[in-house]
Amino acid sequence: MSASDEGNARTAGYAPHPYIGGRTAALRALAAWRMRWPGAPRVIVLTGNPGSGRSRLVTGFLMMCDPDYRKQLPLDDMDPATVPPDLPPPAVPSPEGRTAAQVLWLIADHFGLRAGRTEDVFTELAAREEPVTIVVPDVDRAGPVRAAQEPARLIREVLAPLAAVETVQLLADVPRELAAELAGALPSGQVQVIDLDAPEWADPAGLVLHAETALDPDSGAPQLPYTTDPSARRALAEALAGRAAGSRLTVQLALQSLIMQPEGFDPADPAQLPGSVGEALDAHARRLGADPQTLRLMLAPLAFAEGEGLPVELLGTLANAVAGRDMSQDIADGMLLAAPFIQPVETGADDDAAEAAPADGEGSADGEGSADASGAGPTRTLLRLMHPALAEEIRAGLPDVRDAQTKIAMALLEAVPQQDWGQADPYIRDHLAAHTLEAGLLPQLLTDPGLFAHADPVVLRAAIEAVPLEALGAPARTYLRTAPLLTRSQAPAEMRAAFLETAFVEDGLLPYAEALHTRGFRLPWRTLWSAPLPGVRAVTAGILPQASAEGAEGAEGLAAGESAEGMAGAEGMAGTRGVNAAAPRPVVALLVPAGTPGSRTVPSPAEATGPESGDAESKESAESAEIAESTGGAGAAADAAAADAGPGPGRGDRGGQAVLLHDLWTPEYLDADPAQVLRPSDDERAATPLGLSRGADYLRVWARATQEVVAALVSDTPITAADLSPDGVLVVATERGVTARQILAAAPAAPTVPAQRAGTTDADASHGLEGDHS
Repeated sequence: MSASDEGNARTAGYAPHPYIGGRTAALRALAAWRMRWPGAPRVIVLTGNPGSGRSRLVTGFLMMCDPDYRKQLPLDDMDPATVPPDLPPPAVPSPEGRTAAQVLWLIADHFGLRAGRTEDVFTELAAREEPVTIVVPDVDRAGPVRAAQEPARLIREVLAPLAAVETVQLLADVPRELAAELAGALPSGQVQVIDLDAPEWADPAGLVLHAETALDPDSGAPQLPYTTDPSARRALAEALAGRAAGSRLTVQLALQSLIMQPEGFDPADPAQLPGSVGEALDAHARRLGADPQTLRLMLAPLAFAEGEGLPVELLGTLANAVAGRDMSQDIADGMLLAAPFIQPVETGADDDAAEAAPADGEGSADGEGSADASGAGPTRTLLRLMHPALAEEIRAGLPDVRDAQTKIAMALLEAVPQQDWGQADPYIRDHLAAHTLEAGLLPQLLTDPGLFAHADPVVLRAAIEAVPLEALGAPARTYLRTAPLLTRSQAPAEMRAAFLETAFVEDGLLPYAEALHTRGFRLPWRTLWSAPLPGVRAVTAGILPQASAEGAEGAEGLAAGESAEGMAGAEGMAGTRGVNAAAPRPVVALLVPAGTPGSRTVPSPAEATGPESGDAESKESAESAEIAESTGGAGAAADAAAADAGPGPGRGDRGGQAVLLHDLWTPEYLDADPAQVLRPSDDERAATPLGLSRGADYLRVWARATQEVVAALVSDTPITAADLSPDGVLVVATERGVTARQILAAAPAAPTVPAQRAGTTDADASHGLEGDHS
């Protein structure tokens, strides 16, 4: 098949595709691929220069693959070799604005896969008996952050592994610089590269037809001598297509310029026929008596815009910043000048409750959704350029792209009212990180916990991941560690703040945790302490009579162990609550592996009953009995902890278990006899204002009086144990450690405020672009 097939098709009297207007050779190749014609490749890589018409070709082909669109197309009049068979439509995961992981989980959702990890998606697809068909358009538009190079990541992490699966029939629209990488991963017989700019795939006649149709007054063109006369219209279309050297985008921009602003156009003047995207911009400005550089400066903010586009209210501010002068009059007088190159987008007002979908996908079989969020409410107008190649042309014409991004970032930052991210324009809140990334300033921005909580976690995570880990400060590393939880849970800003507050305490960044309580959030809890204790099987809150405590200092060498070193705020974090030496002390009993520093060992089942003492169930019962005996019998909190642990995988391999006591309110281990700890009775628990419900990786705290959920926790690691004290302290053990949170719905008017750790941490670094708000 070659470009000559275009002429052959017309000679045979076939009608062109009404949306594409040509591309017969490429459509024949795609139809053969779709029907799995003998000798057809399993994978097609569609590529070409920016503006070559890849997206239009894929869209037109998918119209013929969709049952509803097929009814609207004159398929009987078209070349039969270009019409794919009437099969179920292929999966079409759109990468625009999405991460590579999101695209993969869209595919998993489409095919109903039960994969829990990314690698399981490819394994399950390979195990299918029937082949699956996947079309991935617009790979060049992948990613929520342009500078993060998400298209390359999509190729390497998703498309190349998909192409290697024998049961996958793949069509991908890929930018030229990545096409060879994708095609090179497969044997030549399985892959075909269709380069729309190569002679065998080019369609000059189709480009002429496209221009001729657009110039027809029946298509909306103005009534002019060179549009109403068919021969003049044909001559102008041929001149435009010939001058553009096959660039669909160049012809499109020239036509929009002519149709929207026809005055001053002379079809006989070759200088007014652009040969490139840049010439289309400059010729349009000169024809209307404007300075081409002024037009480029007006459009420059849109060339750097992220997401769906730039709010119209910010255009003037950013144009002034890039130009270094007042552009307000130029913009007021020049919007008609810029109109042919701008596409307005109407979108719903931001609703923080509608957040982006997960970006990691690990352990989330329900998959990924869109990174975009639109909420209910009044619409707002966003502006964006007609094509990404137009943005590239404008950026390439600036003397210093990084300097322009720096000016844009500073202007956006200054537009945040009182540096309150809750009042910031949604575009600034969600996309400032992307601008500072390209400006090389992102690490300096990542010091305000308010930004961490308010920004779209999919976008912010993508921007931070593009920075080398060693260049990030401690708060940014904490955010990066927590980001999978933020995206997977799809939590609104207030819950993101709550998850981050705990993460900061876990990492010893107490000023950042406390700052989130001063940013206007109504957090459901205040994290009191965290201890990195792996292997905790059960936790039970109770009361230790003060006379029974043997002190909180020594804890059997715990001060020298890793557990004590890792405790968040283990020194001086005791709050305003204080400890009354005469009053009973609230504590929590932790069932831990034997040998944990500071713990008191519980005899193992083997020691109590012998290695041949019956089945697993009887061994579990014997173990509980031994733990109860060692901790003082019925009524002891440690006894309850042992009983609550229940059977679990690998329990017999733990080498025995032990009980470790910890203060409930402060980061202190206790060296005391667990047998003296008293557990609340069932009646006492029933009389408390809060109740607790728990799942494998989530739990809910609810008010008994109203049944209303007052706090919901989602964990990024399985929850192994949890307990809620009568005065509202939630203690949760996961595979990573133990954390205590004061549920603020049950807190007194002046809640406990943990004191900061003495000295400094590695968080005490640059105050960043926005100053010190911690």
